[in-house]
Amino acid sequence: MALPVKTALFSAPNYRLAAWAAGVLALALGGQPAFGQAEVTPWGNINGLRVSGQVLEFATSLQLVRPGWASVVATAQERQRPRYVRQGNQQFITTRLDSLALVETVEDQGPGRATVAIDATALAATDMQGAFFSLALPPVPYAQATVQLLDATGRVLAEQPLATPAAKTQVPARRVRVVAGTYQVELAFAEPTQVLLRRPEGGRETGPCRLYVPIQLGALAKGQVAHLAFTLSGSGPIDRAPIHLTLNPARPGRPFAGFGGNFRLQNPKGDPQVIDYCLQHLRLAWGRVEMPWQLWQPDLAQDPTAAANQGQLHPHVRESMEMAQRLSKKGIPVIVTAWSAPQWAIVGPRIRGGGPGPDGIWGNPLDKNTMQASYKSIADYLVYLKEKYGVEATMFSFNESDLGINIRQTGPEHDELIKGLGAYFVSRGLKTKLLLGDNSDATTYDFIYPALRDPAARPYIGAVSFHSWRGCDDATLAKWAAAAREINLPLLVGEGSIDAQAWGYPAIFEEPSYALQEITLYTRLLAQCQPLSILQWQLTSDYSPLAGGGIYGNPAPLHPTQRFYNLQQLANTPPDLAALPLAADRPNFACAALGNQAKGLYALHLVNNGATRPVTLTGLPATVKTLRVYVTDKTRAVQEGPRLTVAKGTAHFTVDAGSYVTLESR
Repeated sequence: MALPVKTALFSAPNYRLAAWAAGVLALALGGQPAFGQAEVTPWGNINGLRVSGQVLEFATSLQLVRPGWASVVATAQERQRPRYVRQGNQQFITTRLDSLALVETVEDQGPGRATVAIDATALAATDMQGAFFSLALPPVPYAQATVQLLDATGRVLAEQPLATPAAKTQVPARRVRVVAGTYQVELAFAEPTQVLLRRPEGGRETGPCRLYVPIQLGALAKGQVAHLAFTLSGSGPIDRAPIHLTLNPARPGRPFAGFGGNFRLQNPKGDPQVIDYCLQHLRLAWGRVEMPWQLWQPDLAQDPTAAANQGQLHPHVRESMEMAQRLSKKGIPVIVTAWSAPQWAIVGPRIRGGGPGPDGIWGNPLDKNTMQASYKSIADYLVYLKEKYGVEATMFSFNESDLGINIRQTGPEHDELIKGLGAYFVSRGLKTKLLLGDNSDATTYDFIYPALRDPAARPYIGAVSFHSWRGCDDATLAKWAAAAREINLPLLVGEGSIDAQAWGYPAIFEEPSYALQEITLYTRLLAQCQPLSILQWQLTSDYSPLAGGGIYGNPAPLHPTQRFYNLQQLANTPPDLAALPLAADRPNFACAALGNQAKGLYALHLVNNGATRPVTLTGLPATVKTLRVYVTDKTRAVQEGPRLTVAKGTAHFTVDAGSYVTLESR
């Protein structure tokens, strides 16, 4: 099914010059934070130390261990409600593990080196084996590593294999070093410290043991405080080997219409300024807006269309329709999505807040007794949107109904909805199709299979959709790509980003590491899923790619962040391109290619999460003689560099550490 594609908002040369100038201004004003050497998550885990742009990987966590190691509560994504802030080279994390309040400070001390300080306060009497800073090392290269215990002078007191399942190390030490060939990680303490070495959870894990550094051993009385401080350092070989990229323009895949965005209105004060800026500075190919269904028809006996015609349209419904109209007037196809339903349309008291109810179950199922009335109510909304605002929704969906935010369905129920509501749309003269899925995560793909395999549902499906918050490993992404191919329909990433809880610690949005992780995922999605569009969550003040303007309490003038420039560089991709195979022969490097042989247009997106490295690109068509180069990183914002010369289909260039590079032929 051919779907509409938005034309460019600006001519390319003037637009790029404006983007570059805006970026230079923002960076000159100090809009970007320091580039941290310690890769710290907002919940307090350290994922490695960055040296020359390459991350020397490991995994830490803070853990509360019950007596006898009966159970462990550990810091992890979406397990707590942490707070995160950066001040210069220091990152501060405040969180809780049950009754233990934790404050962690990580301060960069240069490449591959940071100090860590942890304060633990018992908010109530806490019976425990202990509270620990835990360090886990990846099997590659640490499977055969040795743990060395050293005194303050560096003299080795004892050593043992990391794989030893001992309960503790032999002697207290001022320094603990893990060595695996040319790789090593070291912790240095002010006083001799006895570090535990064990496999967690009773030895059920395989591979190397973890190091457990005590913050506190034994119980804490209410109000009692424990403290731990040490220096964490790492070293290892830096991969500076040349990268070889191989392009195959003879095998075009699925079309990429362009970047898109979500515009669910939630903050009347902060949203307009962000929306205005994004619509002015981004070429958007798809948009997604809310249908506030519970406000459109709160009473089953009400005629919502008649009420709207009598001037009784709820302000939020009007604003949501106006948002759809604004996108449509720019030529952007619109997805209309319902997050909630009126009470008459669901079973049980409405569960609010996007979380589980008292029984631990998320969301409410639709009431089968009022299903036909639900079909009519939704169609009435879409017909009113079409007739009064000139917008015919391209797609309709319930948001994340696999999980229940806030309408919950099973896979078979989703199948029945697509058939029933889809047929009703047709009967009302609507061309609107339904999204298959619009799932909360990549991992819940089983949800779409009943409708995917039901021929009767096929005529009413417009596209397959999932949200990229969790589980985007290669094998899982392949399932979504295969599903779209199976029914020969487009794939949409209905909500794109990487951390669904980031609104709770918004300072992370300004970290270069977050920006790099997000654009890395998008590049992988382009290469592996070949989506028609990736729709950013959101292009409003919620999860905003802009900072300042009072958003999240930031009083600085509104300004773009590195994340915004990443999105802008991706959104600059010319329309009417299709995915092309592009392979890299080195790790820590994401790449995706798009092209249109008939127009001679090609765009290659490259993300280097390693050290600065030379690159050789082969396989370019003979018609391509030069490539434009655009770079975004911690100091550059969609900055155009010198053009590359292409000879016999080959180009040579260098990618800087931690950079997002786009190559374009025009």
